Amino acid sequence: MSGGTEGAGGPGGSGDGPGAVGSSPGLSARDEAVLAVERRSWPGPGPKERAIRERLGISPTRYYQLLNALLDDPRALAHDPVTVNRLRRVRDARRARR
Repeated sequence: MSGGTEGAGGPGGSGDGPGAVGSSPGLSARDEAVLAVERRSWPGPGPKERAIRERLGISPTRYYQLLNALLDDPRALAHDPVTVNRLRRVRDARRARR
């Protein structure tokens, strides 16, 4: 994976323009990889953070920034509705506890 794409564009990370949501066929490869990491079950934070660094070449902090943006992206919902809806429920429950 290329490590130089961290700051490219919005939630898609591929430089997609604002109108790209309706016209884009899908997510970038990095966005799909973020969802794939989140789809897995992890025994704890250590192995997951290690996988984030090794597979995606980004920091865990950047990973969670990208993931949070993906949860609001309709393309992510279309790509993996089970994972996105589960994560939205978790996020909403955390916000409600604050």
